[in-house]
Amino acid sequence: MVGAVEPAFRWRTRVYWEDTDAGGVVYHAAYLRFLERARTEWMRAAVAGQDALRRSHGIVFVVRELNIAYDKPARLDDELDSSVRVERLRSASIELAQVITRVADTMVVARARVRVACVDEHGFAPCRIPSGIAALIEGHNSE
Repeated sequence: MVGAVEPAFRWRTRVYWEDTDAGGVVYHAAYLRFLERARTEWMRAAVAGQDALRRSHGIVFVVRELNIAYDKPARLDDELDSSVRVERLRSASIELAQVITRVADTMVVARARVRVACVDEHGFAPCRIPSGIAALIEGHNSE
């Protein structure tokens, strides 16, 4: 699902009580929050924050598709690295590979493929990613 290519971006987080079930294991939906936060911070590092993009270009990026595999459990108090790598930049969407790894033993706990679509802020209709933003994304991914 996700290759061995080094990720372009990592975001570290810790597992809190609110992320777990009664047994102290990360609840499946919590991984979506970890992935979302990493993508948000990746976009901020590569281009700008989502609100700045909305205000300056009238666009937002929304999740169009998501496929996730849960490999190993993460638990209460684990430190996790969530990585983001652009797999394909299209005219109106970005295909991303994301991996969540437990810091203590570098074990992959979850892998995801995510496609985000560029849409206009008012009607949420798909629109072309502005060329300047696409260039920043391409440049950031090659670092």
